[in-house]
Amino acid sequence: MPRRGAETGHRSLADRVHDQLKGELFDFQLMPGDRLSENDLAARVGASRTPVREALFRLQREGYVETLSKGGWQVRPFDFDYFEELYDVRIVLENAAVRRIGEMDSAPATLDALRQTWLVSDSERETDATTVWQLDEAFHAGLVAAAGNAEMARIHQDVTERIRIVRRLDFTQPERVTATYDEHAEILDTLARRRIGQTQRLLKSHIETSRTEVRKITLHRLYEARATLARASG
Repeated sequence: MPRRGAETGHRSLADRVHDQLKGELFDFQLMPGDRLSENDLAARVGASRTPVREALFRLQREGYVETLSKGGWQVRPFDFDYFEELYDVRIVLENAAVRRIGEMDSAPATLDALRQTWLVSDSERETDATTVWQLDEAFHAGLVAAAGNAEMARIHQDVTERIRIVRRLDFTQPERVTATYDEHAEILDTLARRRIGQTQRLLKSHIETSRTEVRKITLHRLYEARATLARASG
């Protein structure tokens, strides 16, 4: 029977490999359709095949990689119909959250924190693609969390995780960063004024714009995004 310390060390190594590969997926160092060899990955990340295999199975459960019929692995090609469905779910959840917020006697404190992030001058706006992507996720998660329904927030987090790899493409384009700040500020402003119907329409339009950008994804754009992220990381 393995010692507890050995088990912990093994899990930690598998976690490290998982996090490294997931980071490479999000930075498009690994591209949709790329073949993955357990032996090659083990040599590259400095681990044995066992933690590499565990990391790959975890990424498979999360929807990022898949096994091949003749053996081996590949980065899962983008399924745009699947992403469309997930964006539909986002719209339903986030508009339901806005409706619940509108029914409250007073605005949740969470919204004040969001306003401090997004209602800022142009000079205070973030420009780093990774930072803005993370702030954007926090904005939408914060709206849902403010509704006070833990199960709704859990489902929303799962949807967010599944579309993250394509959604962050938005923030490799400067014009989309600017638009995100403007649209978030308008959503928060109308919500503060209790104009719930208008807030829901703005939120739906905001999410649908992001979905439209997903439809424009090409292999060329993925390579451009990879170059942009590589330059940003130095």
